[in-house]
Amino acid sequence: MRLESDQDIATLLNSVQRIAVLGVSANTDRPSHRVFRFLLAAGYDVIPVNPLLTGQALLGRPVFESLTQLPGTVDMVDVFRDSRFLPDITTEVISLNIPALWTQLGVTHANAETAAVIAGLNLVVDRCPAIEIPRLQQLGLIPPST
Repeated sequence: MRLESDQDIATLLNSVQRIAVLGVSANTDRPSHRVFRFLLAAGYDVIPVNPLLTGQALLGRPVFESLTQLPGTVDMVDVFRDSRFLPDITTEVISLNIPALWTQLGVTHANAETAAVIAGLNLVVDRCPAIEIPRLQQLGLIPPST
């Protein structure tokens, strides 16, 4: 289901614990790195995924090559990749039974979004959790970070 209301997005963010950040950068000035750091500080168990950084660590977390390499289960994938990759990413998320897919600002693809909804994923499109979480906290829909 595509989540668009504040309540639906807050419910998702309150329920997920383990988030894979796909396309995270080691460059601290990049949005993907800043969001990765933000999610860690917000108390989520965040896993960096980037094939170019495999074997390295970001903020003390080992970087994995792909979603298929992740140990254990993941509650949500946050995508920092070009929109053209979204169909393949969506297919992979569906095949791995990951229940939620979040695409960052500007990352949209109509066919991939349709496939995600048909597959029953919780889908948030074209939003940033580092923007949404503080906003939803101000509305009282998400508890303050500890």
